[in-house]
Amino acid sequence: MNILPLIHDSTDELTEIFRDLHAHPEIGFTEVRTSGIVADKLRDYGVDEVYTGLGKTGVVGLIHGKQKGNRRVGLRADMDALPIHEISGVEYTSKNDGVMHACGHDGHTTMLLGAAKHLAATRDFDGTAVLVFQPAEEGLGGARQMIADGLFEQFPCDEIYGMHNWPGGELGKVGITKGTAMAGAAFFDIKVTGKGSHAAMPSQSKDALIIAASLATELQTILSRNVPPLDTCVLSVTQIHAGAAYNVVPEVATLGGTIRYFKDEVYALAATRMQAICDGFAIAHDVQIDCDLRNVFDVLINDDALSDAYLEAAADIVGADNTFEKQDPATGSEDFADMLKVVPGAYCVVGHGGTMALHNPAFTLDPAILPIGASVMARVVEKRLPL
Repeated sequence: MNILPLIHDSTDELTEIFRDLHAHPEIGFTEVRTSGIVADKLRDYGVDEVYTGLGKTGVVGLIHGKQKGNRRVGLRADMDALPIHEISGVEYTSKNDGVMHACGHDGHTTMLLGAAKHLAATRDFDGTAVLVFQPAEEGLGGARQMIADGLFEQFPCDEIYGMHNWPGGELGKVGITKGTAMAGAAFFDIKVTGKGSHAAMPSQSKDALIIAASLATELQTILSRNVPPLDTCVLSVTQIHAGAAYNVVPEVATLGGTIRYFKDEVYALAATRMQAICDGFAIAHDVQIDCDLRNVFDVLINDDALSDAYLEAAADIVGADNTFEKQDPATGSEDFADMLKVVPGAYCVVGHGGTMALHNPAFTLDPAILPIGASVMARVVEKRLPL
């Protein structure tokens, strides 16, 4: 590894920041403590301009290079945690019951802070580095909120780069998928309103629970009988709620879940079929069915040329043998995709020593990744804005 010297010397500091953020996780749009720490650190590091409140709790920092050219390169990290009770057993475990950094955003924030410290101290580039600390990535629309608040009007970028940790035990492996890299996503809520009755007299009911259970099964035919076999689409019903008593047929049942897709036309097909199935069930069972389907993530598409540039910068840090451009597309989603719809850029994954899956209550982020990710982020600015 060729960790940048100042970042290498700051490893203990970065580890301390990471542990503190991990112990005090905050759900999207409530990252008040986290964003306060970020803003304070940026000022301490000598970042030229620090702005807060964009996207409610977002932070943006600007660092001008030795030469003040007009080109700007953006770096983005997410800050929010998940509503998960932590069981990882680390000594710096979450102090906020029911909230956990189970996706490593604490690490992403720390890595961008490390890159900021290096860039502000060295300034070996021509132009401006735009540091974007984004709230609410976990399905709450933080990227869209920052964009709606004028992120790229106030802080225009010629290109932008994001990064995610990747558990799997391979520290420092940097991978990227050119083109379509991560799935778009929609969430849905379906409400079945039937007619309740005594459980001993179900013939007097219009059983919302049974209808909802049947509907959950029928929705799977969208994948098996409507989506072309060579296209990828995932439809998962993840919630069914109904009833509150042993002797009552419930009047209302609700379902919730998600659709993941790589093509907009496949999503449009799935959305049309979902509504048609709900409408058909409503007629067949003489009940009311309301379907709320909403897009929350766009498909993430990496720019080919900027993907190459990102890997070249990563190779300076981890070595060419530890970079690869054939990372498989992921059915997971990432709202950095919304930024890439406005500004060209690329998104990579960086391996670390942890092996527990993301979003698992036992997930742990290997702190050894921190100086690696920080160095890769800093290096891409230096290579894309050469003196």
